[in-house]
Amino acid sequence: MKTEEALKIIGGSLSKPSKMPGWSIGLPAKECKTGSKLRQVKGSTCYDCYALKGCYVFKVVQDAQYRRLEATKGPQWVEAMTHLINSKKPDIFRWHDSGDVQDLDHLNKIYEVCRLTPSKRHWLPTREAWIKDHVSRAPDNLIIRFSTPMIDQAAPASWSNTSTVSSSHNVNDCPAFRTDKAGTVHSLEEFKVMTKETKKDLDLGHCGSCRNCWNKEIKNISYGQH
Repeated sequence: MKTEEALKIIGGSLSKPSKMPGWSIGLPAKECKTGSKLRQVKGSTCYDCYALKGCYVFKVVQDAQYRRLEATKGPQWVEAMTHLINSKKPDIFRWHDSGDVQDLDHLNKIYEVCRLTPSKRHWLPTREAWIKDHVSRAPDNLIIRFSTPMIDQAAPASWSNTSTVSSSHNVNDCPAFRTDKAGTVHSLEEFKVMTKETKKDLDLGHCGSCRNCWNKEIKNISYGQH
């Protein structure tokens, strides 16, 4: 399969989130099965969804997301995604910088793509609790992190890998909020006294060299609230 054909089959291009070192694929956040309900709940991690703000609100972006969503139902989607992911560097891939798994058929297709891209490490964040019944058959190169639905909620012990959101930034949180574009991780003390202008000039909000989200040995990742 040629790249041009693969891009057409998946409904457009892969996503390249600015803070992340690898590639992703974005689906419309409005179509999240659980997230769309949580958006109505104050204090939930979806109440002020980042994927419904900024560049995500542009019509051209939303149109592309809906094309990608419809494309997941196609018979050649697995083959096309496999081609595109294998053709990209580095060796990590995040599923859904916006959106979430739609149903079991969608999950099964993601599993198949992971199996067909064994040299890549995949990370699938999700708020779909039903996926827990299918984690045991996930490919070895895929980590599934269940995202807790409420801010400051403890990680559920029933999941092997999770992510939580804290209402205040602390030293144990994912350091992206204090990591600049050059990959320098600033101390929490430095961050707390930074002006908005300084934070903007440093372009904070990058993964840098951290790959903890893809590491199964790290049970929970805590993110500071956006």
